[in-house]
Amino acid sequence: MKKYIIIPMAALLVGSAAFAQEETPANFKLYGFIRNYTVVDSREVNGGTGDLFFYMPKDENPNALGDDLNDGWNWKSLALTTRLGVNVSGYRFGETKVSGAVEADFYSLNGTTSASTIAQLRLRQAYVALGWDLRDGDKLTVNVGQTWHPMAADMPHITNLETGAPFNPFNRSPQVMAHYTTGAWTFTGGMLYLSQYLPVDAQASANTSTKSVNPYKYGLPELYLGAAWKNASWYVKAGVDVLDTKPMRLDGEVKAKGLMTAVSPFVFAQYTSRDKMFQLRAKSILAQSGEHMNLLSGYGVSSYDTAKHKYEYTPMQDWASFVSASYGKKWQVLGMLGYMKQLGTTKEVFDGRLWLNTAADTKIQQAVRVTPTLAYNLGKLTLSLEYDCTAAEFGRGERDAHGLFSDSKWILNHRIEQMVKFTF
Repeated sequence: MKKYIIIPMAALLVGSAAFAQEETPANFKLYGFIRNYTVVDSREVNGGTGDLFFYMPKDENPNALGDDLNDGWNWKSLALTTRLGVNVSGYRFGETKVSGAVEADFYSLNGTTSASTIAQLRLRQAYVALGWDLRDGDKLTVNVGQTWHPMAADMPHITNLETGAPFNPFNRSPQVMAHYTTGAWTFTGGMLYLSQYLPVDAQASANTSTKSVNPYKYGLPELYLGAAWKNASWYVKAGVDVLDTKPMRLDGEVKAKGLMTAVSPFVFAQYTSRDKMFQLRAKSILAQSGEHMNLLSGYGVSSYDTAKHKYEYTPMQDWASFVSASYGKKWQVLGMLGYMKQLGTTKEVFDGRLWLNTAADTKIQQAVRVTPTLAYNLGKLTLSLEYDCTAAEFGRGERDAHGLFSDSKWILNHRIEQMVKFTF
């Protein structure tokens, strides 16, 4: 009897040992940087993180004497966004390769009167990447967790915190995103859940007595589909983002009906010289309700059926683009030219029900930004000096049926930004 027990147990142990040999331990690497910004502005600005994440200059704020209270030089110096992360790589279980990262930085100020400059640690990225080598050199990678949105990953050549927003999408979201690479092509598709960067909450704005609900929680998953092509010098990418949210969850005490659907296509191109000294990038996006990507967009109601408690929505269209370049290695000359313009809602707005990105002034019609930068790289230490000239057109008077203004005025802000960054 004993041998009948010993034999299968021995076989089980041998099999377990062979199975365990298929597992390769993971490698861990600590990384991050210490970063400090000193910023001088010619007027008050709309921005986050102690105004380091700069959106737009503030509109005029005249007093009784006609003086613009938002005009005047001001400055700030903060070590916010100092970052710490852990990269995990090298783990393999059978044919499956597993890697990932956990990344955090100091970001939001706590806002209390006694300690208004104490920063809070927040999660930036936390994802697992599953990879498989397929036939003929093809590869499949699936990212699960919070990481960069595919439309925001390719950023302009600048050293400021906002990295081009709102002329470039800026978003990290929980997602399941698959990347299939065959030859020079990579095809990407997946679903995202809105988390840190959110659409405007129409429910809370329309009725302050109603408990705020998240407009994305009761909609459908955000979808992305794109393709990229790459060779030694060129990298070209195009894709489309589809967002379905439920802005109005309740109509009084009754459940509201209707989804807001927004479709946002984009294109991106990058050229790199053979000696890697020069690089040129360009991106353009036609966003619908792109406020979750830090674009100055939004949405409105186009019709309303009282009997059915049904809302029809119309997204605001926003065209945002940039061109940027970088030359050099130790001494780097960088620069970006950005342009954005509100194109109006796709349908006429019903009863003035329009909700726009509140990160910057909701009256901005278009804006231009020029950002020349000089950087000095001494090993892992980077010193940079950047000049940011932003001109924004603010609407005056009443909006038309598509949310635009017939009259406007341009406001200009000059920003000088100095950065010291040590990477480890």
